[in-house]
Amino acid sequence: MKFSATPQEQLEIVATGAADIVSRDELLKKFEKSYTTGTPLIIKFGADPSAPDIHLGHTVVIQKLRQFQALGHQVVFLIGDFTGRIGDPTGKKKTRPALTEDEVMANAETYKNQIGKILDLDKIRIVFNSDWLGKMTFADVLKLCG
Repeated sequence: MKFSATPQEQLEIVATGAADIVSRDELLKKFEKSYTTGTPLIIKFGADPSAPDIHLGHTVVIQKLRQFQALGHQVVFLIGDFTGRIGDPTGKKKTRPALTEDEVMANAETYKNQIGKILDLDKIRIVFNSDWLGKMTFADVLKLCG
């Protein structure tokens, strides 16, 4: 893949409007490796579809994803359908009740429609965390927690 922007230009585009970047040098090295090898970076973003609409807090991240996508990188949108069904397990937050699979999938569909107004869905990979979490046994969960 041929990128239209140099690694330094990519860093400046992505860093614009960001309050902080964990490590500019590390990100620049990733852009340089991607540029040299022609292999796009894989940028992942996840959201639990616990409500029917993406909230305002997601918009900044989605705009950044759009920048990465415009630069030729691969965006992966992780939908937390499995975790979204659990809600708030502590019971303290009534704003995150447990949802049925149908409710979660309906919310996930609106999420896809909403991000599709900003991102090119034909160039995005959408994955569901139930693909791997749904296969876990209780023993697997205990091993993970231990």
